[in-house]
Order: sequence, then C-alpha cells, then structure tokens
Amino acid sequence: MSVWVTFGVLVFLGLSAVAGGVELTFGIWGTGLLPSDAPDRIPMIDSWLVPGPVLGIGFGLGSLAAAYGMLRKPPWSWLGFAERLTGHHWSWVATILIGLAHIVWILLELIYLPGVSPLEALYGAVGTALVLLPMLAPVRGCLRNDTT
Repeated sequence: MSVWVTFGVLVFLGLSAVAGGVELTFGIWGTGLLPSDAPDRIPMIDSWLVPGPVLGIGFGLGSLAAAYGMLRKPPWSWLGFAERLTGHHWSWVATILIGLAHIVWILLELIYLPGVSPLEALYGAVGTALVLLPMLAPVRGCLRNDTT
C-alpha cells in the first residue's frame, strides 16, 4: 500500500514541480506568486533562471523518474552502486534523497522568502512523506528483483 502512496506523492511532486519550474524559468503563465525582487534576497541567485530548472528538472523530472523506477524497476546499470550499497532498487534511494532535498528547498524558502504560504506547508509535508514512506514500505515492494 505505501508503495502506491509513495508513487502518487512522487507523481504529484513531479508534475507540479515541472509546471513550477517552467513558470519560474519562463514566466509563461504570469501567476505572479513570487515577487520579482525575491531573487535579490537569495544569496548567489540573480534571477529565477537557476531555481526554475532545479525545480523543474531536479524535483520534477527526478520525481517522475523515481516514480517510473518504482513501477517498472528498470535495472539501470549506472545506478547500480545505490542498489549494491543499500540492497534496494535505486528508486527507493532516489525517493528518500528527493524528499530530503525537498525539505531543504522548503527550509530555504522559509528563510529567504517573506511570509509563509500554505503551499510551503503542503510541499514540506510532501518532502517529509518522501523520506518516511519508503521506510514504511514492505521491503519486497522496493527490491529490484521482486515482481510484486
């Protein structure tokens, strides 16, 4: 059960992060959710051209790749080190790492951007879930060689 919940959380984060990354990078929807002077408050960031791709590619496509890995369990040899290290399929490790990175992302938002948004609470919970859910999943649901 928790494998499917984790899959759903990954897909939710993936799709919303791709959309958010596109918006930050290109501003095509013009939502205006973030003030234009916000990058000035973040060290080493001059525009949304850095956080946008990190959000869209790192969290968006990364989450979707981890979700794909949970369903299909492809044996990607370049990620074999994670499987050898943990004994679990790489998607299990990727999910936890995405969750930890997302918690850091939300903490940085809280530190550098003014005000607290309900979205930060939601996505903070998403990051926490991505860290905890794989640990609750039955081991057989996370092993590469398991067919369930």
